Amino acid sequence: MTNESFRVGLTRDLLTGAGEPSFGTGALDVLNQTPGISWEFIPEAVAAITPELTARYDAIYVNTPRVGADAFGSEAPRVKIIARHGVGYDSVDVPAMTARGVLVTNTPAAVRRPVATMAITFVLALAQKLMTKDKLTRTGRWNDRNDHMGQGLTGKTLGLVGAGSIGLETLRMARAFDMRMLAADPFGNADVVQAAGGTLVGLDELLAQSDFVVVACLLNDDTHHLVNAERLAKMKRSAYLINVARGPIVDESALVAALRAGEIAGAGLDVFEQEPVDPSNPLLTMEQVIVTPHSLCWTDECFDAIAHSGLGAIVDMSARRRPQYVVNRDVLADERVRDWFDPG
Repeated sequence: MTNESFRVGLTRDLLTGAGEPSFGTGALDVLNQTPGISWEFIPEAVAAITPELTARYDAIYVNTPRVGADAFGSEAPRVKIIARHGVGYDSVDVPAMTARGVLVTNTPAAVRRPVATMAITFVLALAQKLMTKDKLTRTGRWNDRNDHMGQGLTGKTLGLVGAGSIGLETLRMARAFDMRMLAADPFGNADVVQAAGGTLVGLDELLAQSDFVVVACLLNDDTHHLVNAERLAKMKRSAYLINVARGPIVDESALVAALRAGEIAGAGLDVFEQEPVDPSNPLLTMEQVIVTPHSLCWTDECFDAIAHSGLGAIVDMSARRRPQYVVNRDVLADERVRDWFDPG
């Protein structure tokens, strides 16, 4: 590390239990090899970014801590960029950052393939009844296997709620299984979806026809509880719901009720409305549900790509270049930001 002027803080939740970067050390070369940058893992373990931190650093690389309007004091912040380790940014108050002249970036390209792979993993595990058969083997119930027949995917219908980069990548990857593929997205492009192998339809039609419904859209005011009791009731009783996006997109109490009533066959969930998930959450006791701790897509390949992209945005900012993936692009018109990129 150097001791120069552009100071970068990385949140401590990016460290393993052994104190090593969860994304490996290779991505840190992006910072180490850039003149004028000094960096550290923030000494404090925080649940939210504080005014003290936005006054200490020029850039903050953040994983799970919340970044709200209360991250700033009364003075103009030193921080110029909040770089998210990942694609989602629902934990960041983007309007508040824009009002303060702070860029927010994410890493959409880095997570596209890993999250699509996660979606396909859930489809395969649910279709093959992987967890049930694992339990049969471990509990000496080998001869019960005839009572737990899986289902082939040929001719089944896969529905993507969200036709962004992750949804489209999932469609492309699923082509090998000869499934019928649908996507629902009010902002989707029918030609682009068709090129990926799917058909753009309305959400109600997708829910009614799909054997596997994959939630892969952003969480915002419009998508909060998008999958509610009314929409779950439109699904086939033999269908599975898979959520690889954000927990609050699905009304969890409605999902529990639908599973208990047999309105759908099961679910694969990497995300929950409350995280970490409450140990008493009834979803954890349901054998027809596969659960993972918001990390199924986490691999060395995934985290290395995310870190290279996210830390690369910070390097761009330090060099007065516009980062590629700016979430709040309106901030680029702010005089404070224009002055940073175009000094003098």
